[in-house]
Amino acid sequence: MVEIKLHNTKSRRKEVFEPIDPENVRMYVCGPTVYDRAHIGNARPVIVFDVLFRLLRHVYGADHVTYVRNFTDVDDKINARAAESGRSIGEITAETTQWYLDDMAEVGALEPSHMPRATAYIAQMVTMIEDLIARGHAYAAEGHVLFSVESYKDYGRLSGRAVDDMIAGARVEVAPYKRNPMDFVLWKPSNADVPGWQSPWGRGRPGWHIECSAMSFELLGAEFDIHGGGNDLMFPHHENEIAQSCCAHPEGKFARFWLHNEMLQVEGKKMSKSLGNFFTVRDLLDQGVPGEVIRFVFLSTHYGKPMDWTEKKAREAEATLRKWRSMTDGVEAVEVSPAALEALADDLNTAGVITELHRLAGAGEAGALKATAGLLGLLTDEIGGWATVPAADLSALEAKLAAAREAAMASKDFSEVDHLKSALLAAGVEVRMSKAGVELLPGAGFDAAKLEGL
Repeated sequence: MVEIKLHNTKSRRKEVFEPIDPENVRMYVCGPTVYDRAHIGNARPVIVFDVLFRLLRHVYGADHVTYVRNFTDVDDKINARAAESGRSIGEITAETTQWYLDDMAEVGALEPSHMPRATAYIAQMVTMIEDLIARGHAYAAEGHVLFSVESYKDYGRLSGRAVDDMIAGARVEVAPYKRNPMDFVLWKPSNADVPGWQSPWGRGRPGWHIECSAMSFELLGAEFDIHGGGNDLMFPHHENEIAQSCCAHPEGKFARFWLHNEMLQVEGKKMSKSLGNFFTVRDLLDQGVPGEVIRFVFLSTHYGKPMDWTEKKAREAEATLRKWRSMTDGVEAVEVSPAALEALADDLNTAGVITELHRLAGAGEAGALKATAGLLGLLTDEIGGWATVPAADLSALEAKLAAAREAAMASKDFSEVDHLKSALLAAGVEVRMSKAGVELLPGAGFDAAKLEGL
């Protein structure tokens, strides 16, 4: 049996992973709030935990791994989107849920074993909230139900925060019905304009955190193996999940391993709409960036480190994948490389696996290359259609630009060089000129039609 080691956020160290039940290895990952397209940062945990899912299936067997990833389809952002668009909440969530599934399939993610929607588990949430009140961990006030943070002595352990320090620096809603400013909402009242369900505390809807606790308990039990998500969810979402789950079901320890992926940057900067570097997965796909290329770039950086998305990385990934696909076309996959499996089992060292893939390609071991890449969800038939489109042959234009540059050096008239460069840039081609010569590289938005007549 392959020994898997994972960095456990809870213990802050790498630990040997031993499942509670090897016949049913269980993992829960926080999914999206469905009100819009998934941006590329949303895709990182999907790809990271898809690789872990594949590794667990490889080691324990596909029939012995249960993976749950939820959809949050009741949320104030969804309500706001419905109000501003005039569309129904059900219509919006149905559309955006399908968008998410389509986009994640494009980047090669397998569908989880279960994809529960929060609105299908309202009854279970109400039951859990009632249990928390009965056990003295929650209280009702003015149509709300709140979790009492002081009632759970280990609150803050996951994120390494002390409750007193959190209260001192709290940026939380100050409400007269809260006993403690850190107490968080389990249930809140709904007016006639937003979704609501009948409950012992009146018509209302659940708070965000309770849904994951209720759904994970229903589908995975009081204690399961792995809980994952982005590190932006560590506090307060995951901290609150732990508190309410352990208090409602003290017979279990909730999740034994916690894994968190780091955030994503674009060209060295934090992604934001104000910087103009914010884009969705669908934006990239529509610009001609294959989903497999997105996946490759993401996996080139360890999940525990910040990842920088750049056009250069995307171009290099596309070139590599084209070469590997030409090598493995029609080749039968053989055994996964032991070195690659060892790297992946060492806290998902995907960059180490890619290094081994380069070695296999260099050695001409096509069968092992195909099998090993498949462990990362690369070189699969499901996401390989893009590679059947031939890469652009810009050699003639490279020669033409090189000749124009040589002539310009003699005549000092660079107008033709400037004309060619402008046309190439407008077509989405990066122009590199050096003493070694001219190199043209199609970018993500490459449009060959704009080069006609050059």
